[in-house]
Amino acid sequence: MRTGERNSLARRLALVLRHAPEKFDLEMDINGWIDVKEIIRQFKKQGGKRFHWLRPHHFVAISETDPKGRYEIRGNTIRATYGHTVEIELDLPTDNIPDSLFYPCNPAEAENIMEVGISPSGRAHVHLSASIRSAAEAGHVHFPLPTILEVDTAQMNAAGETIWHAGITVYLVDSVPPQYITAIDNDNSEYILARARWEDEEE
Repeated sequence: MRTGERNSLARRLALVLRHAPEKFDLEMDINGWIDVKEIIRQFKKQGGKRFHWLRPHHFVAISETDPKGRYEIRGNTIRATYGHTVEIELDLPTDNIPDSLFYPCNPAEAENIMEVGISPSGRAHVHLSASIRSAAEAGHVHFPLPTILEVDTAQMNAAGETIWHAGITVYLVDSVPPQYITAIDNDNSEYILARARWEDEEE
């Protein structure tokens, strides 16, 4: 696949597997799986010659090389591991969850979030990051200097809350009650390293 072909396919996959399978007349099962051959058939039907080259191994390549682990292949089916706006029942791993996970937010909203907790915003689940750096990178897409919140997932687990391991550095929860949230200082060493990288990229 050329870079342009890969990017075009990845955008369509995100739409199908996370948000709107019905736009391509595709059926998703309760756990988010869709048949690869059906996706190929519909992409070729709607895209004409644009996807004449598409084969099942292209989906395997995208799944295996995605740096964030966005997609999972099982047999002849594929699904997104996180980022859904459609309701699905997660059957993702719930073991070996780190004791702390992290969430980036708008600094103007941080105080309110720490009072009321974290709820999904336009998605089916709250997305948490495995490290301060990965949370900072996710937050920097939306805010120049996001506030990073630390979530005490050890205490959440002990209280019976379910936490799913989705992508490589992504974890999902239904919501986060406020008693499990603290703010990371902007002078935290890991956060400083993340910001230094942004400054290097801007130069």
